[in-house]
Amino acid sequence: MVPSTPLKSSLFNSPQDVFDWLSRFINFEQVRNKRGFSLDRIKHLAELADQPEKCAPSIHVAGSKGKGSVTAMIAAILEASGIKIARYASPHVYDFRERLMMGSEFFPEEIYIRAGNELRDLVNALPLNPEDYTFFELITLWFFLCGRLARCRAMVVETGMGGRLDATNILDPLVSVITGIELEHTEYLGETLAAISSEKAGIIKQTKPLILAEQCEEALRVFKEHTENKKSPLIYFPDCAEFEDIKIDQRGTCFTLILKKTDLLNGIYRDLFVPIPGEVYAKNTGLAILAAKTAFPDIDEDCIRKGLSNFTLPARFERISETPLLVLDGAHTSLSIGTCVKTFSSLYGEGGILIFGCAAGKDARSMAKLSISYFSMIIITTPGTFKKSAPEEIYSAFTDEAKKIDKPPEIILEPETAKAVKLGRSTAIKKKLPILGAGSFYLAGEIKKIFVQIRNV
Repeated sequence: MVPSTPLKSSLFNSPQDVFDWLSRFINFEQVRNKRGFSLDRIKHLAELADQPEKCAPSIHVAGSKGKGSVTAMIAAILEASGIKIARYASPHVYDFRERLMMGSEFFPEEIYIRAGNELRDLVNALPLNPEDYTFFELITLWFFLCGRLARCRAMVVETGMGGRLDATNILDPLVSVITGIELEHTEYLGETLAAISSEKAGIIKQTKPLILAEQCEEALRVFKEHTENKKSPLIYFPDCAEFEDIKIDQRGTCFTLILKKTDLLNGIYRDLFVPIPGEVYAKNTGLAILAAKTAFPDIDEDCIRKGLSNFTLPARFERISETPLLVLDGAHTSLSIGTCVKTFSSLYGEGGILIFGCAAGKDARSMAKLSISYFSMIIITTPGTFKKSAPEEIYSAFTDEAKKIDKPPEIILEPETAKAVKLGRSTAIKKKLPILGAGSFYLAGEIKKIFVQIRNV
């Protein structure tokens, strides 16, 4: 939905005022739209704002899975080294300010307000219709304005979707990072891994290094072609790093990282620790270290260890309750769901409760197949209201998969999220079972909000 009247009004008085104004613009996180994407609008606005995206050197992160944790880990390492960091991410889980942060903290309130007023002045001064702007373009520019006003010394920026035409791609970063690739957003990015990889590869800049996570052959060919064309050094993770002694427990993940084959990055980092359980977080940590050290070679090992040990990120295997035990994870692709449920079951046992909801267009059938055998009860619900969803279709996918195994779980459809959470909670307490909430970052946010409300009653 977009405003139909001029946008001029009194000055913003809070960060929420700014976000409410931004939420009036078309948002492709909520509305499927075949409109062509373009960088022209945000480039024009950024030029009028005297290019705030150039206020500090940057690291740019894209990918289908893991890009949020890699972005936050890089920022944590740089922050621990004493660099004032601006960090951009999406989506948010509990508070919209999670998208625009100063390291591990929110920006001061006055920064959000001043940057918001500057942004609206720019929009109001242009002779374009409101529908010419999108939520993501404007919130991205809001972030850059915040970073400039706060005088940040570096920025770590996660793409929203894709890469080539993503609003964040007005950056000229020191280093680009691309995490693992899956089939996602196929209506926008293409229906093959090669097509999606080509869109992600759009963030690679001329002569600037690319840190690349392990890829299938189809995707790897695309990235090699793009780096060769742009004369960009390719730092391919499997070729220059390996792990030893990965240990996972309920506290987090401990491992040794061995870097090799580059003069700058040679070294052994023994007994690194990140306080999130899962082998995938060891791999993401390795990407973050490579990126941070490539962009800022003087960062020392003590800063890397300090940053990682203090690292936190909402809805990444986040344990928010003990009675009943409840873990929230924003896993919303087939590979991430598969990894998440295996880790959960290895730590807390099989036969627990899964509260699941995902946005429309996700591969619910594949996610059902990967998770169906690990739980005694699965409750299908709506992942909040921010994105379109079809819980009935998801329920059908799960029940179909349940017919294929010998001991299927009880599968319940409860579209009302609050009722689904209360059912899962009461059953878990009665039967002393752990709960996993997964399938969407928005679902994670809803579950935590409901649990807080229940505790406060």
